[in-house]
Amino acid sequence: MKAASFNYARPQSVSDAVGLLAKAEDGTRIMAGGQSLGPMLNLRLVQPPLIIDIAGLAELRSVERDGDALVIGACVTHADIEDGRLPDVTHGILPRIARGIAYRAVRNRGTIGGSLGHADPAADWVTTLTALGASVQLTGAPGRRDLAVTEFIQGVLQTALRPGELVTAIRLPSLSPTARFGYAKACRKPGEFAHAMAAVLIEPDTARSRIVIGAIDTTPIIIDDSSLFGGATSHLTPQFDRALADRRLIQAGVADPAARHIHVSVLARAIAEAAA
Repeated sequence: MKAASFNYARPQSVSDAVGLLAKAEDGTRIMAGGQSLGPMLNLRLVQPPLIIDIAGLAELRSVERDGDALVIGACVTHADIEDGRLPDVTHGILPRIARGIAYRAVRNRGTIGGSLGHADPAADWVTTLTALGASVQLTGAPGRRDLAVTEFIQGVLQTALRPGELVTAIRLPSLSPTARFGYAKACRKPGEFAHAMAAVLIEPDTARSRIVIGAIDTTPIIIDDSSLFGGATSHLTPQFDRALADRRLIQAGVADPAARHIHVSVLARAIAEAAA
């Protein structure tokens, strides 16, 4: 099947793109790498009257330091991150996550901003950036606003984007040298969509931790305490509470016991890696 006909625009700047969005009909779609939108078009799951292609905008490929944070343009590709073409404020976490996304052909075109804007619950960046405390820069005709990823992702394929807005950057805080991170996911085969994933960040200096369970049919489950591993964030000798994790999944609507078992097992792997 091929896409239904649509109009196509390739703006020369972010301000041009915002101007086009402000005048566009309902259903207009932004395209960056097109790795999610392309298949949806071909399957006619979406039939936009206009596609605004922002892939060529240099200002959305920029990466810059802002104090202790790193600001990553929305059109930076997974391959850019995998290949170390930007400063790493996460001690290797970003390149590792990028390396595990789909296949190299997808990583060459897929973008970090496009992944967040699509809000697929099985997307690696949704879970990872939630765990790392990242925020998203949104730009529209009224100006710019910033939202934490936890506020931006509102459900399966649902975000806090307002009409006329697009994702222009991701702001990522630097991690301390002592921070520990664990990440695991379960896929039927490498490169396929995950059906369970988890990210765990432990910061011994501040005795803080964050656990994120992704690839569920709602917003990611976020646990901003160490209750699932015995309250231990400083000595890192976890006693992982599988029963409590199972209850959290039930509360999030994961009714299938087999699915919960996979999620809990993936979470256990992520916690073990972070605590190692």
